[in-house]
Amino acid sequence: MPRALLSVSDKTGVVELARELHGRGWTLLSTGGTARTLRDAGLAVTEVSEVTGHPEMMEGRVKTLHPAVHAGLLGRRDNAQDVAQMAAHGYEAIDLVAVNLYPFRETVARPGASLAEAIENIDIGGPSMLRSAAKHHASVWVVVDPADYSTVLAAMDSGDEERALTIRRRLAAKVYAHTSEYDGAIAGYLSRALEGGEAGGPTEFPRSVTVSLRKVQDLRYGENPDQPAAFYRDEAASGGLPALRQLHGKELSFINLLDVEGALQAVSAWEGSGLAACAIVKHTTPCGIAVGADAAEAYQKALSTDPVSAFGCVIAFNVPVSEEAAVLMRPNYVEVIAAPSFADAALRLLAEKKNLRLLELPSLAGADDGLDWKRVRGGFVAQRRPSAQFPEDGWRTVTQRQPSPEEMDDLRFAWRAVAPVKSNAIVLARGGMAVGIGAGQMSRVDSSRIAVMKARDNGFDLAGAALASDAFFPFRDGVDAAAQAGVRAIIQPGGSVRDDEVIAAADEHGIAMVFTGRRLFRH
Repeated sequence: MPRALLSVSDKTGVVELARELHGRGWTLLSTGGTARTLRDAGLAVTEVSEVTGHPEMMEGRVKTLHPAVHAGLLGRRDNAQDVAQMAAHGYEAIDLVAVNLYPFRETVARPGASLAEAIENIDIGGPSMLRSAAKHHASVWVVVDPADYSTVLAAMDSGDEERALTIRRRLAAKVYAHTSEYDGAIAGYLSRALEGGEAGGPTEFPRSVTVSLRKVQDLRYGENPDQPAAFYRDEAASGGLPALRQLHGKELSFINLLDVEGALQAVSAWEGSGLAACAIVKHTTPCGIAVGADAAEAYQKALSTDPVSAFGCVIAFNVPVSEEAAVLMRPNYVEVIAAPSFADAALRLLAEKKNLRLLELPSLAGADDGLDWKRVRGGFVAQRRPSAQFPEDGWRTVTQRQPSPEEMDDLRFAWRAVAPVKSNAIVLARGGMAVGIGAGQMSRVDSSRIAVMKARDNGFDLAGAALASDAFFPFRDGVDAAAQAGVRAIIQPGGSVRDDEVIAAADEHGIAMVFTGRRLFRH
């Protein structure tokens, strides 16, 4: 009579699995809470302690770590020596293991979870059984995911042993991926919690890091159509782009997701501000960004920044998309619109464009993305993600002229708007919108000239505009160019060896200049 060992933290579907196995003549072995669940369902269960001849110990810490269990899993049915040794010790084969592990990741993700709680939720016996069963998948069914229960039962009933072996091999691979992810989560947590930095405290950059990725979906293509691509979720993170729900449109591409990331980063600067923010992104950097009283006003202002560049763009909002905003966007060629939600009428209007991708991300806040990783040949570099907060406690006016209240409002907007723009970045702003954006140039003065050119091409009068620079001006030429265009207020990090020269240039032109003390490079 075949035997199944069921010991699960997630009880989803386990009673149904046990009932099906029992109906096929299987003996059910189990432990602790799982055994109680099965008995409550009216099923006959043999406790593992009866198999091992040893009681569970230490509040369940020791229960399945016994040769009677692992010999039953690892003993080769076609090896005479294994069979003889099992018989000599009175051990019997175990033909199926259904195990899922203590909820370690869920425990440490809970606010206020203690180290002691984390330690108690490190599963030892479960991974050991899974690995033993997966090693011997030639004869043993091993199931770590309740979603696979029905697949296993159907394969058993098929009578096709070649198909059954293929499925057992797939399940074994899934087990090793699962236990690797589980161990990686534990190693990462303990490294962050216990490994001392220079001050002897926790460090966010441990000596070794295990990154566990799970495929979310295949993508339409990569940066170019001849490059296949896929989207993977970081198993240690919560929220973020994997939480996006596609409501409409054709499949996403690699570039779509990068542009969505850039657009959402841009509008997140106004999360919780009470203002509607809209970012229009091409090639991962905004070509338009604005705030308004509602989505429609924010979009109109953002589009006017550079309507030519907005062709084939990604648009993101920090507020729901209204019908009015949908009416305004509908005539334009847009690749993706991402927002917390869409009004029913807006969704109906936009869904008339069959290829337009509509993405819903209920919240822009609270995504625990951990470290920001970038791939280089042969390795990775990691950094802390940039903060979406823009505190002003380090700001100081360094020029003779103080900015007016209206100019300060423009500087606050410009400082948030320049953060998602690719370096070297210059943003010209007025009235809650970018009027000129210069991005990605090797020279900061060239970025300034491009921002001015874009503003003039789109009919903006720059007299009295504010300018934000993501890093310091290394020379006064950038300030001279801004003054010539009509800029009256500048915000920048400061920190150049030529700060005095730059400040003097601002004073010569009557420009108010604020130093923030924070650089906003985006490479």
